[in-house]
Order: sequence, then C-alpha cells, then structure tokens
Amino acid sequence: MAGMTATWTDPTGAVWPLTDTDPNVGMFTPGGPAGWMGIKYEIVTDPLPRGGESLRFIRAQAGRLTWPLHINGDNASGEVSSIRFQDRWRAIRRAFTMTLHRSTPGVLRVTWADGTVREIDCYYEEGFGGAGGENHIYANPVLTLYCPDGYWRDPVQIVESRSFQVGASFLAPFPTVSQGQVLGSSTIDNPGDVDAWPTWTITGPADVVTATNLTTGHSFMVSKSISAGQLIIITTDRPTVRGPLAENLISTLNLPDAYLWPLQPGLNSVDFAVAGAGTGTAIQLAFNARYEGA
Repeated sequence: MAGMTATWTDPTGAVWPLTDTDPNVGMFTPGGPAGWMGIKYEIVTDPLPRGGESLRFIRAQAGRLTWPLHINGDNASGEVSSIRFQDRWRAIRRAFTMTLHRSTPGVLRVTWADGTVREIDCYYEEGFGGAGGENHIYANPVLTLYCPDGYWRDPVQIVESRSFQVGASFLAPFPTVSQGQVLGSSTIDNPGDVDAWPTWTITGPADVVTATNLTTGHSFMVSKSISAGQLIIITTDRPTVRGPLAENLISTLNLPDAYLWPLQPGLNSVDFAVAGAGTGTAIQLAFNARYEGA
C-alpha cells in the first residue's frame, strides 16, 4: 500500500499499525482494501400515473469495508515462531472484536503521502475465522468492518468562536453603534464533500441565543438564562441540548420552528446573536469536515 499508512484505534484508545512492514511488528496490509473510496446511496421513488417516477428521498447508507491483513510469527532475524504468531493474532483479534463486546466503535485512520488524513468509526463484523492451511505461523484474514455513518471525516476539528465585546459610548469620541448583543457574523468554509454537523458551546452569561445560517435560511433559538461561566452544549447530530448540569434542555428550543442545522459544503454565512450577553459571553462552533471516501 505505497503512499498510504493506516492505523486502527481500538475502544481502549490503543493504536495498532496496519501498514508497518517492520518484521518485529509482524502484521501489515498487503493491499486491496475495498469499499473505502465511495459511499452507497438509497434512492426511493414513487411511480407517476402518466409514466416515470418522482423522487421521494435520497439517503446515504452505512458503509462496509473489507480490509486484508497479513499476520506472521517472524522477527527481524528471520526466525519464525508459532508462539509469536499466536500472540500477535490474539492481540489484533481482540483489538477488533472488542468493538462488539463493548458496543463501542474503533477508528480506522488513513494518512496519505500528501498529508491528507481521513478516519471512520467501525465495528468488526467478520474475518478472523481463519482459512485452511493457515493459523500456525501465518494468516491472511480479510476483515469486514461495519461503518454506521458511511462518510469519512477529517480528524482535525474546524473551530469558529465569537465573544462579547463591551459596547462603546454613543457620543465619545464620536457617534457609534454598540453591538454588545451581536457576537458577529462569519463566513465559514466547510471543505468537505457533504454536510457537516457542528457542536455548539455557549458560555454565559446569556438569556437567549440565536444562531442562523443565512446561506440555507435555517435557524434556531435557545431561551435559557445561564450565569457567567455556565455552559450549554448543543449537538446537531444527534440533536441534543444540555445545560450546565447536563440536564436535557431540548424544550428551550423555539420548537417547532427550530432546526439544528448543518453546514453545507462550501461557504456558509452564519450569524450569532445573544440577548443578555455580558463579560465572558462566548459562542463556539466546532465541526469535522466529512468526505465521500478515504
């Protein structure tokens, strides 16, 4: 797999190299992963009385990757050990299968020669059953990995922050307009292929927070008074609103009009406004760009 390195991070946080051909590692990807360069879509239609069809909706499907591995019992001196092979086999098998036992995904990460990094959450499905003639001093399992999202992401978050600025006097040194309750408008670039779903962190004091994506026309409002230093955390996928004590504040949204909106690919004009702002008030928007494939 020239020009690419890959790692697996298991649910405990341990990182396993998948493309390191050092004999002392004893495991690498020989080539030929499949299902990692594009996502499948479901297109649902309704037949029309006069012929043809109308599109009802399009939905991205979960991904399934096949990832081949070669595991052996060699070392740097060329010595082959069945015990060494079994230790490596059992260790990497556990690193993948614990995603099932803990109901927690691992992370497959790919780094390309140009520095591009993509990762995806995965659960092990099958592949460690073994093949005839193997599993003594070497094995060539082909793993099937289930990826609930289907899209890959850039692991580095993009963060946009705004904070309260004390308004100036209207008359000194010359007439000005204070923007004490408007934290600002921004043009935010989503470099991904598809929508990105941000997480919002609101730091008090604040009474009412309004966030608007002027590009798409979507907005939401949270009406909840919080003191200086208190936080409200909003996730947009899955939609949640949590208060300073992690309490559920979904009812503080301006339902049914509120939409916890995504950032569309490309440029988004976004506006943040806070009623009841003061020293320490801040809004942070953070997201990971998402991509069709690795």
